[in-house]
Amino acid sequence: MKFAFIVKHRHIWPVSWMCNALEVSRSGFHAWLNRPACERAVHDEKLASVIGASFKASDRTYGARRVWRDVLEEGLACGLHRVERLMRENGFRARPKCRARPKDEGERAVIADNILDRAFSAARPNQKWLADFTYIWTAEGWLYVAVVLDLFSRRIVGWSMKAERDAVLVMDALMMAVWRRGKADALLHHSDQGSPNIPASNSNVCWQTTVSPAP
Repeated sequence: MKFAFIVKHRHIWPVSWMCNALEVSRSGFHAWLNRPACERAVHDEKLASVIGASFKASDRTYGARRVWRDVLEEGLACGLHRVERLMRENGFRARPKCRARPKDEGERAVIADNILDRAFSAARPNQKWLADFTYIWTAEGWLYVAVVLDLFSRRIVGWSMKAERDAVLVMDALMMAVWRRGKADALLHHSDQGSPNIPASNSNVCWQTTVSPAP
């Protein structure tokens, strides 16, 4: 295992450093490196190639059992545990299936009038900001992302990401925008209030706040 680690990382660190750190001799490493591969190692290499092809063909969704069946169909004899070991050693980990979309169970507060009224243009920076949030499926679950966009430049001026969907998520994005852009003379902050499962273009209600400079 130590020699295999050195082979895998010798393009990053010098072999002598790794040998000293792992307390092995360089002569022993080079003797192991030049030793002919055993029959099992050669077979593992063939299996790893077929396993990798099956795994990538499935768009990285196949687990060990499905990959094992593909390997057997290729005429290579091996056991399921061997496929599991080779997949683990090569970092072939199936992506989890995407769960159902998160439900919007929040209560609705008072909805402000639509002051923006689809006037998606601005004469200067920090005059009109649009805000929204969405969700992205990751290997660790749903990730929620909130953004604030300046209509003048069409640039994202604030954003935040959290594993929970709460008021802090959107407030952090707004506070970042304020911190990055500074105090505005007058600002209209507009965001959809509808369910996150409904595209913004189909949502007819909105939150909006007009921010004026402090006296």
